[in-house]
Amino acid sequence: MFRTSQSIAANFFSLILSFTASPVLADPMNLLIITVDDMSCDSMGVYGCPVKGTSPRMDELAAESLRFDHAHVVVGNCMPSRNVMWSGRYPHNNGVEGFYQVPDATHPHLVDVMQKAGYLTAIRGKVSHSTPYHPYHWDLVLDTLPDGTKAHIKDAKSYGVSTKMGIAAARKADKPFCIMINISDPHKPFYAQGKGGATIPDRHIPSRVFTPEEMVIPGFLFDDAVVKKELSHYYSSVRRADDCVGEVLDILEASGEAANTVTLFLSDHGMPLPFAKTQLYHHSSRTPLMVRWPKATKPGTVDTKHMVSAVDLLPTILDILAVPHPDGIDGRSFMPLLKGESQSDRDFVIKEYNENAGRSRDPMRSIQTKEFLYLFNPWSNGERIFATATSGTNTYRRMKELAQTDKQIRARHELYQHRVVEELYNIVDDPDCLVNLIDDQNVTADLDYLRSNLELVMVDTKDHCLKTFRDRDDPAAMEAYVREKEKESASRGKRTKSRQPNPNRKANLKLIEFKFPKIAKLGEEITVQIDHKLPNNLNKQLLHVTLKQGENGVRVERKVVTITGNGTVKVTFKVPATIKNNKLHFAAFVGEEFSKNLQHIQSEPVNSTRGRQ
Repeated sequence: MFRTSQSIAANFFSLILSFTASPVLADPMNLLIITVDDMSCDSMGVYGCPVKGTSPRMDELAAESLRFDHAHVVVGNCMPSRNVMWSGRYPHNNGVEGFYQVPDATHPHLVDVMQKAGYLTAIRGKVSHSTPYHPYHWDLVLDTLPDGTKAHIKDAKSYGVSTKMGIAAARKADKPFCIMINISDPHKPFYAQGKGGATIPDRHIPSRVFTPEEMVIPGFLFDDAVVKKELSHYYSSVRRADDCVGEVLDILEASGEAANTVTLFLSDHGMPLPFAKTQLYHHSSRTPLMVRWPKATKPGTVDTKHMVSAVDLLPTILDILAVPHPDGIDGRSFMPLLKGESQSDRDFVIKEYNENAGRSRDPMRSIQTKEFLYLFNPWSNGERIFATATSGTNTYRRMKELAQTDKQIRARHELYQHRVVEELYNIVDDPDCLVNLIDDQNVTADLDYLRSNLELVMVDTKDHCLKTFRDRDDPAAMEAYVREKEKESASRGKRTKSRQPNPNRKANLKLIEFKFPKIAKLGEEITVQIDHKLPNNLNKQLLHVTLKQGENGVRVERKVVTITGNGTVKVTFKVPATIKNNKLHFAAFVGEEFSKNLQHIQSEPVNSTRGRQ
């Protein structure tokens, strides 16, 4: 039987003060995995960041490691991406296609395999996103500090403390360690940026804070003061992530275990701004993968030849540590590359996307070589609006605003919302994916190669999207597939709620109620009023208000306000110029996050009419 995190915690806190630099573990090798959250590959200096000074400690690690120039994650959002990494399976095979629990998962996970091999497994951060369900049987969760306080996700020092705790626990257990440190930055909220993108005081100050004047706009965005300001917050958060990495590496070095530890570093996907996160573009999936394997990898080397994928991480780790592979893994080990050898059939990577955190289904499949990127978007029907995690950013709001008057930005905004069924980009000439070559006769042979190899992988991995891919010239078939997946998602959400009721939620608790107009005018503003009555013991609470459209309730926009006591708040939204089924409705919940909400309400449908002509 696995020991609980609490029982181990009780045994090792006394060790922290007596932590010494003398190594205890000699063989087998330890494993330290460091991830950063929502960081684009080229936000690091060694990967060509145009903003100087973003990543000195990450760059130092690169100088001691082998790094890959053509490494990609499989998915552009967090929980599905991380479950690919540590299961070695594509989302359609590990079951984690979105942000939901899979309590009946039976496939082996990094935790299971490493524990069976005699390792102590410990994790800090992103705990519920790193496994198919939560709580999973890690030996130790490092989110609570020795004094009993919860570690702040933006506090650099605490990541060092957590690493120290994990090493101490492994020594007490007389085991090698498998420690995963998942750093929150540069995930939103960015440094000095609060809900809704507002500038706020922030006591977790990076070692360097960047200004809007220093910013270089990525090619997939647009030059604007609002964008530069948000990018300055983002790059300051990258630097704070770098500070966290430094704290972790310093503790590992001080422990005396660095020479006996394989250190692996990467990001889970690209920056949380439009055309990066929640997408499968080049800058969505390219990750700064670095491996420091003492006496094996050559410091400061770069693999510019081979393409590797996050689905390959688990089998590679197991080969490094001489641990047998479980059955059913989709990825394959790239350990020969770590030794400076060559490896055949590493000419492309496969990417996939299925669902966002709000259970909106927008399936996509992709294949990328070093030269071309092909995307298949069966959800794109000209009407459905893609539900992306970046629509709450100031950059997106500014893009939406400028789209009213700027023809070029309007075209980008249209693509952002609706996309097209197929996209093809030349990554060498156009890494920002601005020119779709899908109808270019000059690249027909390349397109055929990509389509055929994507289909072969879909057949081999039993991808449920295969038939739809073969029917890509049939809009009705694609629409039927997407609607089927939408129904599955909605049904799963209902089952999850009935199976796992929120223990913090009191029955029939009535804290908020709606007052909303009965008619909405397309293209104009609409205001919803929420009356709230919070008892004194609840203090301040967050109120999340969402405007949704269509029969399936696709999110248009969400706004978050703070409420306390008795009162009324009004929240105004801009109604889209076109909406599905001419139906809108509002939803709202009280609490930090939906899974722990104190009350959730949804309005009756609001009919829409044409606004001013």
